[in-house]
Amino acid sequence: MAPKSVNSKWSWLLLVVAAVALLAFGSTRSSGPKTQADRIDAITKVLACPTCQGESVYVSRASAAESIRAEVARQISGGQRSDDEIIGYIEARFGSRVLLVPRSTGLDSLIWILPVFALICAVGTLGFAFRRWRVVGSDSVSDEDAQMVERALREEK
Repeated sequence: MAPKSVNSKWSWLLLVVAAVALLAFGSTRSSGPKTQADRIDAITKVLACPTCQGESVYVSRASAAESIRAEVARQISGGQRSDDEIIGYIEARFGSRVLLVPRSTGLDSLIWILPVFALICAVGTLGFAFRRWRVVGSDSVSDEDAQMVERALREEK
């Protein structure tokens, strides 16, 4: 049977590998929408209406949202830009506040990954602390403790 420290190291390694695999799987993108209408819907769902509070361009019926939707449709029908380029064009016109979902590159991706990493570290640290407390708080009594109790009992009499 392997010592506890070896089993613990393999457990931690398995936990880290699982976390990395889940993060990698979660960050991959699907092949995307196929039709022009699907592309328009997908793009307008990730853009915030500049005049509405918390609504996407897809949902909003404000004039600003209608004009953004028309611009997205115009650029898609032109067929010269990718979805990311169209989103970047709208972002350049209205600022980053128009994005409902942060970009998956650079600092924005770090902002998405750090809380997950912190949660994994916190759970691991708590597990380690509980395991250590269980070992430290075992039911066995040391010789020093037994002698101290005997002395206290003798002094009490």
